[in-house]
This record gives sequence, C-alpha cells and structure tokens, in this order.
Amino acid sequence: MLAVTKKNRDFHRISPVGNAIFHAIAGLFTFACVFPFVFVIIISFTDESTLARNGYSLFPEKWSLEAYRYILLTGEQLFRSYGVTIFVTVVGTIVSMVFIALFAYAISRKSFKYRNFFSFLAFFTMLFNGGLVPTYIVVTQLLDLKDTVWALILPMAVNAFYIMIMRTFFVTSVPDAIIESGKIDGASEFRIFTTLVLPLSLPGLATIGLFSTLGYWNDWFNALLYIDDPGLVPLQSMLMRIENSMSFLLQNTSNASINAGILQSLPQDTSRMAMVVLATGPIVLAYPFFQRYFIQGLTIGAVKE
Repeated sequence: MLAVTKKNRDFHRISPVGNAIFHAIAGLFTFACVFPFVFVIIISFTDESTLARNGYSLFPEKWSLEAYRYILLTGEQLFRSYGVTIFVTVVGTIVSMVFIALFAYAISRKSFKYRNFFSFLAFFTMLFNGGLVPTYIVVTQLLDLKDTVWALILPMAVNAFYIMIMRTFFVTSVPDAIIESGKIDGASEFRIFTTLVLPLSLPGLATIGLFSTLGYWNDWFNALLYIDDPGLVPLQSMLMRIENSMSFLLQNTSNASINAGILQSLPQDTSRMAMVVLATGPIVLAYPFFQRYFIQGLTIGAVKE
C-alpha cells in the first residue's frame, strides 16, 4: 500500500510565477513614478535652442546650464527664499507635531471627560470650514500676522485628519498597562506622555512629520495671501513670480520697450523644469530619513475605530 503523503499548503505563500508578476507590476509602477522626474531633470539641463529644434529627448544633442544660471541671477533673493522655506518647514513641522500629538493623545484617553466633545470639534472641521474670507480676516486682523513668518506657519499648524490618524495610533499602539504603570510610579500625565507614550509612537510621529513637512515645503498659497515683504517670500512663491514675469514678457512681445533679444534669450521651457528641480530636490532627499517609519505609522494610524 502506497503511503500517501499530504503536503501542507501555505495559503500565505505566493508562487514563483505570481511573485515575478507582482514584482514586474511593482517595477513598472515605480518606473512610471520616477521617470517623469528624471525626465524633468534632463530637460532642465538641455540647451534651449536644441530643445526648440529637436523637442524633448532623453539624450539631448547639447547640454546647458543656462536655465539654472537664469534662475540664479535672482541672487540673494533665491537664497533668502530658500532660508525662509527651510525655516518655515522646520519650525512649522515641529509646531504642528506638538499641537497634533497633544490634541490626539488627549482625545485618545478614555479617562478624559471631554474627549467626545473635542473629537467632534476636530471631525467637524474635516467636513466644514470657515472658508477663505473668514480665514483671511482672522489671520490679518484678529491675529495681525500679515507680513510675518507666522502667517506661513500657524494657518497650517493643526490638521484634523492628522489628529485622527494620531489618535488611532495612540489607541492601538500604546497599551493601557504602560500608562497605568507610569501612574503607579507617581509620574504626572505630561511625564507619562513625554517619557512613555512618545517613544512608542515614533512611527506615527514620523508619518505626521513627513506629511507636515511636505505641506509646508510645497505651500505657496499662504504666501500669496499674507506676504508682501520680499524678504519673507518662500521659495515656491518666488518661483511662481519668476514664472509669471516670464509669461508677462512673452505675452507682450509687441511692446516696443521690451528688447526682442532679451525675449529670445529667455530659457523658457528649461527654466520651468529647473524650477521644478530646485523646488522638489531638497524634499526628495529628505524622504529616505522618514521612510523607515512611514509605512508602519501610516498603516497603523489609518485604521479607524
């Protein structure tokens, strides 16, 4: 009698063929995401006349740094705008994480008497908000923040969606036993939060920090509303002003006061691509530092209860 051996099948294991297909799909998706940015970098280093003659190409006939030279002609303003953007991003991210972590931890504690009321306030702002005009009045007249760097920081400091993510992260990732042990040892609520809860919440904090960093770095709308002082113009807003100036010159070529030679020398398309590279380059380099915690924090915090 032949012994019949029964193989245990692992339903969580993917076959080699399926694994190869999934890897191929992931590779194609990654290539589709990365290729446009690489292509933008190549175009930014392409000679403008070559681009006009041959069109976009992965291997341009002639390379050039003219687009970056044109942007760098703004001189001190470019570096000042970089400084403003870096300051707003760093300080804004810290302020945002402090506000969000404190708010989310408070409404995550079942012992907090008004947790439902403050949870409703946060959730309500996700559905309805005051609108542009009331926000502008509050920032410029009530808080008197116009033409200050805080006008770029405070309007984005608290985000209700991030609060909900962190609240869920605290509920699911911080055991009540740890908090109770802190209370038994005589620690205050603030000490428990800083010494026990925050070290366990690094993935969630890193995720919220990445979201806040991207928001502050890419923000240009608040500068358009609240900033008139050239010394406080952030990078994104400055690049938009350069783009608008170029468009104005090109749309008024019939104006006799504008030198036609200057218009022809403007690196139009390549300078636009160079602006994209200058605006996104630093934040792309910062992303790997957050990636370690990003996936874990996002998946745990995204579970709604």
